Amino acid sequence: MTNVRIRDFHPDDIDSILRLWEDMRRAQTEPVYSLPEVLASCQQDHAVVAVLDDVVIGAAVGRAAHAQGWIVFLSTAPAYQRQGVGGALLAALEKRMAPLGLSKLSVLLPETTVPVDAFSEQGFETKKNLLYLERRIPVQRNELSALSELGGRVLPRGLWTAIGGMQKEKELLERRLVMPLANSDLAEQFGVVPPSAVVLFGPPGTGKTTFARAIASRLEWSFVEVFPSRLASDPAGLAGALRETFTKIADLEHAVVFIDEVEEIAVQRGGEPPSAMQGVTNELLKIIPTFRDQPNRLLVCATNFIRSLDTAFLRHGRFDYVIPIGLPDEDARESIWARYIPAQALAGIDLGALVERTEGFSPADIEYAARKASQSALEKALYPERELAAISGPSTADYLAAIGATRATVSAEVAQAFLEDIESIARL
Repeated sequence: MTNVRIRDFHPDDIDSILRLWEDMRRAQTEPVYSLPEVLASCQQDHAVVAVLDDVVIGAAVGRAAHAQGWIVFLSTAPAYQRQGVGGALLAALEKRMAPLGLSKLSVLLPETTVPVDAFSEQGFETKKNLLYLERRIPVQRNELSALSELGGRVLPRGLWTAIGGMQKEKELLERRLVMPLANSDLAEQFGVVPPSAVVLFGPPGTGKTTFARAIASRLEWSFVEVFPSRLASDPAGLAGALRETFTKIADLEHAVVFIDEVEEIAVQRGGEPPSAMQGVTNELLKIIPTFRDQPNRLLVCATNFIRSLDTAFLRHGRFDYVIPIGLPDEDARESIWARYIPAQALAGIDLGALVERTEGFSPADIEYAARKASQSALEKALYPERELAAISGPSTADYLAAIGATRATVSAEVAQAFLEDIESIARL
């Protein structure tokens, strides 16, 4: 889907819609809705198109009926099918229709329709004895204002699968967190109480925030990040603002609440005179039990310094699990490198050499090295020191030079302390 752009329908796109509709008929897939209905909805309801080099290669059209939305038309040009264009169109259309307060998004397909991958990937489910698919809208209209006020959002699908490597961590989080929360009724049959709060700990830049976001994406729950530094400026003070924020969160039906660098507000208490932060720590300790009593909630706290947290903060009954997130393994490093290397240059890069040379690097370190290599290659192309052949992008040498000039965030001492913390503090 490189260079494919999704935008709103324009009246000038009518001819492209006609062509896509005829493409469906030529493929012996008679559309459920007639051409006049599709064109009417394009102009009166909701429609998006996929554009590549100013050419429309796909379209999705929807309309709303009370609390239910219907997909009136979805088509991709034959040359671009099974490339993720259909899924991107559906996601964009759902986003545009979300403010209407829909509780369900449905589609009727011709019986001869075979490929329904785009719908399945976006969470639609096939109904028995019917080729009828529907999708529950994760956030209802009455939640949108509360979510907006909190600065929260519904994250796009696919963040979980986008995490390459880290299979050990992903499997642990899938089994301990995602599975019981996504299947709460089944979990109850087995006597499993879905988790309500978890701490992720590990060296800086290892992807704790990425995992928190991915969990919310996997569950399709609202994601609310609490920033203590922003709350500190509230007239009610940090403790009061924290209490008010969690009161508002209670209005959401499902939510993953994320507090990064939680050590800022959950420091070890003690000393004379008491520090100003002790009142905030006490407030947070009161909030967590109340939060745990609310169903369909998950509090994810992340810290780089697990040893600095107050001992009462980590005790059983407040957090179900204390899970380590370490440096990326080989598969994860390969995935991270592939994400930052330009597509046109990737085939000529010795990815194995980059993976080997970045052992001990965090995802943030790899991103920095990749950006540095790209900048260096661009400068060489624009300001060559001597007559050079045309440069089409960064080379392996550029990346290796950037790696050599990048200082790893996580020192050997920090890495060793992390291993010790796994033994003494982790709760899996």
